[in-house]
Amino acid sequence: MSKPKKTVIEYRNYELPVTFPVLLLTGDRWHISDVKSGKLHFHNCLEIGLCHSDSGYMEFDGKANPFKEGDVTFISRNVPHTTYSAKGTASLWSYLYVQPDEILKGYYADSFPNSDIFVDMMQNIRCILSKEQYSDIHYLVKTIIEEIDRKGMNYQLTVKGLFLALFMKMMRIYAAENLGKNSDEKEAADNALVISPALDFIKENYMQNFPMEDLADMCHLSQTHFRRLFHEIMNTSPLNYLNTTRILQSCILLRTTEDSILSISERVGFRSVSSYNRHFSEIMGTQPSDWRHKMAQVDNASILEYTGWMQAQNLQESNKEN
Repeated sequence: MSKPKKTVIEYRNYELPVTFPVLLLTGDRWHISDVKSGKLHFHNCLEIGLCHSDSGYMEFDGKANPFKEGDVTFISRNVPHTTYSAKGTASLWSYLYVQPDEILKGYYADSFPNSDIFVDMMQNIRCILSKEQYSDIHYLVKTIIEEIDRKGMNYQLTVKGLFLALFMKMMRIYAAENLGKNSDEKEAADNALVISPALDFIKENYMQNFPMEDLADMCHLSQTHFRRLFHEIMNTSPLNYLNTTRILQSCILLRTTEDSILSISERVGFRSVSSYNRHFSEIMGTQPSDWRHKMAQVDNASILEYTGWMQAQNLQESNKEN
């Protein structure tokens, strides 16, 4: 009997502005194909999507969840997922990528009422909300997109206020639905929250060298239990997750700087350039120098296009063909 095909999970990093940590991807080019991807992906920040046309499916937690025009999606960082349109269509979307704790600084803090629900929601939310049932959520997301797109007077202050309203309303929805979870769903959510200190630490310290045992200690788990739980949630080992994070961070440096490959390998945490080259080849399917050269030849490709899911998908498929 052949072994079941292993799910491939990609990490996609979005560099958000420091002073205004929100990235908007919108316009006619943000169509989603009806071809189901062979891999899942996750981000370094919260993803909020607004479907403008057609229908299809978003997969997370091993299920294909249907969406349609007008639906709003919320996917917290570190939740593997993928989206594809119904056959014969190419649904149009707008996406917001945001760091909620940063955008709400000065508006909402850990000391405020029900902050534990907010933290849990940011770690575990994955949902599709219909325009018909949640018209207020649709209106807030649509207005945020319009404000960022138009950039009118004091738009950043307006957007922060709208996000505050959006997240407070989402907390009520999340709390109501969370209370109704069955035991298996609740356990999965609790497990994801347990390893979040390790994911946060890797995000902030991927360039440092540290023993994997430290990650287990941060989560107050034994090493064996931590490795098993991490693999169960992320479908990869802690070390592979760390190396993938490093490689994808190095891709940004390869694309945006003229630093040497040796310098880049050291900046992202590899002890030797040979180790960096080996891991890069395993993850990206080519050597760093070849990848950099290939990216330099991509016509009219901006950094925004590269960091978007559409370009990332194209690059992966191109690497396979070559």
